[in-house]
Amino acid sequence: MRSSYEKILAPSILAGDHADLKSSLREIEAAGLSWVHLDIMDGHFVPNLTFGPQTIKAMRSASSLFFDVHLMLDNPDKFIDAFIDAGADQITIHIEPDYPIAETLKHIRQRGCKCGVVLNPDTPAEAARPFLAVCDIVLLMTVQPGFGGQKFREDVLPKIETFSKWREELNLNYRLEVDGGVDLKSAGSCTKRGVDTLVAGSAFFDADDRKLFKATVTA
Repeated sequence: MRSSYEKILAPSILAGDHADLKSSLREIEAAGLSWVHLDIMDGHFVPNLTFGPQTIKAMRSASSLFFDVHLMLDNPDKFIDAFIDAGADQITIHIEPDYPIAETLKHIRQRGCKCGVVLNPDTPAEAARPFLAVCDIVLLMTVQPGFGGQKFREDVLPKIETFSKWREELNLNYRLEVDGGVDLKSAGSCTKRGVDTLVAGSAFFDADDRKLFKATVTA
């Protein structure tokens, strides 16, 4: 079930210094990384608020990192253009809210941005299957989204295996990403099941040696 993709660590800026996000971007770059994960929360779909397109635009002017933008919104279709214009390189959207998912993915692609779907821990894998052919990435939440620092949910591991199997059986090329409670232990449980993209927040920013953390989780 191993992916053919190079493994990527995408630190979540949510665990960075919100008073100086540019310094957090520099810390990610200093660790030899190329991606940053940007969690956008609306206070409705998830019980937390983060930031919007203006903050993304300000960070974009300070960094050439790949901006992996995760929209945790009730109506992400209404904000696609704003986040692409702000500098998103990839946008992932949840399948749980009621909005035109297929049309939204198509629009993201038409704008020249990579796209993908996100599933919460209790959302069945089958809910995403109709969209896989147009996805560059599938993001599986391994905690209930909203707040950082939660414990990794091992009950999501079988779902990871399902998406890895589908990728092979259907000859699809989406990356397989996990977000939530990713640390040195849980990362290995994921990568051996086919995950190639790992989001880590607290575990990355709190690491004594971030380069070593990166090397270990992407080994």
